[in-house]
Amino acid sequence: MNTRGFASKKLPHQFMGARYVRIIDNPHLADIGGQFANAAGEKFATHDGLHAVRFEIAKDQVRFGGVACCVQRFHMSSVAGRTARETCTHDKTPRFRMRMNRPLNIGILEGDDIGLEVVPETIKVMRAAAAKAKCAIDWHPLPIGRRAFDELGNTLPPGTLEKLDTLDGWVLGPIGHQACPKNNPNSINPHPILRRHYDLFANIRPSKSYPGIPCIYKDVDLILVRENNEGFPPDRNVHLGYGEFRPSPDMTIGIRVITRQGSQKVARAAFDIARTRQRKIVTAVHKDTVFKLACGMFAEECRKVAKEYPDVAFNEVLVDTMAAKLIMKPQQFDVIVTTNTFGDILSDATSALVGGLGLAPGLSAGPQRAMAQATHGSAPDIAGKGIANPYAMIMSGQMLLQWLGRKHNVEAALRAADLMELATESVVKAGKVLTADMGGKASTREIGDAIAAAISTV
Repeated sequence: MNTRGFASKKLPHQFMGARYVRIIDNPHLADIGGQFANAAGEKFATHDGLHAVRFEIAKDQVRFGGVACCVQRFHMSSVAGRTARETCTHDKTPRFRMRMNRPLNIGILEGDDIGLEVVPETIKVMRAAAAKAKCAIDWHPLPIGRRAFDELGNTLPPGTLEKLDTLDGWVLGPIGHQACPKNNPNSINPHPILRRHYDLFANIRPSKSYPGIPCIYKDVDLILVRENNEGFPPDRNVHLGYGEFRPSPDMTIGIRVITRQGSQKVARAAFDIARTRQRKIVTAVHKDTVFKLACGMFAEECRKVAKEYPDVAFNEVLVDTMAAKLIMKPQQFDVIVTTNTFGDILSDATSALVGGLGLAPGLSAGPQRAMAQATHGSAPDIAGKGIANPYAMIMSGQMLLQWLGRKHNVEAALRAADLMELATESVVKAGKVLTADMGGKASTREIGDAIAAAISTV
């Protein structure tokens, strides 16, 4: 049923400015004709979603086939789910979305080296939080990386992508791709494939300092949002072929790709995140004084998006100046948005400010799915010793649950994410169970056990 022209007459005044209207407090609505909820757990009230189910809006209720349910205004961010621009593609009519009425489906891809140690601890903590929050999750272990190559002959075995297509998100451990055989078509780096295949355009990397943890600066609490699929990296910036080539033995040419769509999406993600934070400041980092067209386009799109967020302060810093400012006074920054390679470099720097890569979680988010992936690599030099810090991977899992809760309107997932954050911070701040990089002597498993246990008390 096409709602255009209908809702503009029936929509009550208090909802006329809402980008979304959310259905709440009616657990029976999904049973109406079996039409509204699909296999993916959600369906918007568009002409191809409701079919014969009639609806009308009157006062502060929405009626589907005569069944009333309360509504409330809300705005769903692009990092937490779809943006209004992406959802309302043809008109400004608010859409209606059900709560997910099935378990979340989350994949487990342990990766290589310390991934085999930190990912199990992450899942342990996620399970404990989900159990306390009564968040139903179906877990799906999948092969990837060097172990998959040794056992199945492929670092990204056939069937893995097909299975991921059926999931809501997954936890990905670090991939030790440098140790994989070179010049073997089955020995590939899965990272760019996953990011491109699922349009995981926003790489979200928080950096936060904690009392008692050895670090350069106290009171740092910032988030860097990095564009994930464009820029300089040659393994993901072209559709076919490779983004760098060598026309002669003494010359190599690399390509940088910047698009308006990619720049706008990551900028919007950064502003949506800023809206959830106390300071509400976005800093766009680029070098448009030199890269006048490429960085210029990125900066232009950031400025356009900034006009849509009058409640969020906006400023710009050149990337070389940013390197100095982060060293001198990182506390001045709240949310930083930048291009792919600049973000990759600066996020390692921000992690160093607060204690290192062991304290650097990350989430790659797209329109439909998200991937929890810590910033650090597979660290083969310490693999198998039980000393790797699982904090970054655990908090990446926390970010995934938070993203899934917001996108699919699963309050239990949001509660589980809150429990993980509170428990992890309580263990870190207590200072009794810490790995060596945080000034302690605990093992990887001991930290996972401590955080899982803390969930019962927070």
